[in-house]
Amino acid sequence: MVAAFTLAAIALPEQLATARLVGMPPLTGLLAFAAGSLVFAAAGANRFMSVGADSTIAPIMASALAAIALPGTASYIGAAGVLGILVGLLLVIAGVARLGWIADLLSIPVTTGFLAGIALHIIVGQLPGLLGLPMPRGDILHRMATIASQLSRSNPYPASIGLGVLVLTLLSERISARVPGAFIGFVAAGAAVCALGLAGRGTAVIGALPIGAMHLSVAAPSWGEFTQLLPTALIVALVCMMQTAVVLRAFPGDGGRKQSVNRDFAAVGLGSLLAGFLGAFAVDSSPPRTAVVHESGGRTQLTGLLAILIIAAITLLAAGAFAQLPVAALSGVLIFIAIRIVRAATMREIYRRGGYEILLVVASAALVVLLPIQTGVTLSILLSLTHSIYIIARPDCAVLSRVKGTTVWWKAPSGEPGEREAGVLVFSPGAPVCFPNAVYIRQALMERIAALPEPCRLVVLEASGVIDIDYTGSQMLQDVVQELRARRIRISLARLESERAQRAADRTGLIAVLGADQIFRSVEEAIRAGA
Repeated sequence: MVAAFTLAAIALPEQLATARLVGMPPLTGLLAFAAGSLVFAAAGANRFMSVGADSTIAPIMASALAAIALPGTASYIGAAGVLGILVGLLLVIAGVARLGWIADLLSIPVTTGFLAGIALHIIVGQLPGLLGLPMPRGDILHRMATIASQLSRSNPYPASIGLGVLVLTLLSERISARVPGAFIGFVAAGAAVCALGLAGRGTAVIGALPIGAMHLSVAAPSWGEFTQLLPTALIVALVCMMQTAVVLRAFPGDGGRKQSVNRDFAAVGLGSLLAGFLGAFAVDSSPPRTAVVHESGGRTQLTGLLAILIIAAITLLAAGAFAQLPVAALSGVLIFIAIRIVRAATMREIYRRGGYEILLVVASAALVVLLPIQTGVTLSILLSLTHSIYIIARPDCAVLSRVKGTTVWWKAPSGEPGEREAGVLVFSPGAPVCFPNAVYIRQALMERIAALPEPCRLVVLEASGVIDIDYTGSQMLQDVVQELRARRIRISLARLESERAQRAADRTGLIAVLGADQIFRSVEEAIRAGA
């Protein structure tokens, strides 16, 4: 119960604020939380995970939905429901097909960068509401310039409320994650508006929540809407998978037992399906709320179920009180969420230890900031995949030498010459031999042969780093075998330790071309056989 009250106090203002970020009515945020939490409790595996409306995916959805209809209209709300259903279907498919490995395709630098870009979008989008300024139009840079030029026209009443809620939430988090600073700020802001009559002094309020019976309702999208929403659904589903995987690593539900990643993907997807049918929007797992559940003593999904009941009771008993809740308070909470999304400590660590990878952070953030947000996120994902492919396509191809006084062949540190055999090249490709790198590995091998100080008589491929060989890579190696033999150069394969690579080498015909008598367990054994 303690954990449930803590979760409810934090989730209530956050879900209202996230609904505003999506461009949806405030009540839909609470519906999203109820749908996500209820379904995950029934179908999910993790005991701590909190599922509901999430600010990470909210700007992505809002950007796509704004291209279809005006926020607040029936068409916009219907499109949001359809998008939630599409996201849910994709996540369920990913879970059933056991595609949990997809979440690992996004590198930490790229993820950190595009989250920073999303955070900037949130902050710029909420500053007008916090300062009592009209919402500017145009791209994010134009909006930033417009807000800066209008700072002198800020309304002090909403600005004081928004900044007060922001500061209170930041301070409460520093004290303890269990302190519901946002909820306290909401109550104080509503009381101030009511007591001082600020609604009549230019302080916008969200209005009373329209309480009614929930019902399943979704309109079938047109083909044009479907084609517009599907790419965004793919992006949102991928971000949900990534974030869910992060939560599972941070808060494993059953100690050392293997996590049911795919089951939890499907459970989050079912939550999005229900939320979409209820007229809300896609849901996601939440690292901060999950941390609150864990730290507050919650040990099962009963925490989330009780939190739904608590929020429902507050909403039913105090629906009219929301009429006094200022929009600036929601903006303050959203700016706090944006600040929390920016992983400044991770950026510093990447800058110190990641070498050139800090450029991936900058590039992915710039893509999200300077381009339409869904386009920027898409290109950031492609940037991560391109970086991964580049690492495989340009592997470290090392020439090994014998460690003095041993039979160990190793890449000698720079400036430290190792022992070598005359006319023998020990070549080690440090990656799977596959189509992205086959040409590069062949070129590197031929360059190393040409660089030997004496004619080459034996090439030993040290394959401890080769974990797989695809058809293209095998054909390249078979061509190399034939070419070197035509030049009277013997070629052997040593330390092909991966069973997967062994099966591939046999299946693709590499072993047959090379000859079983040219496969060795060590480099030293291969050299002695070729002496």
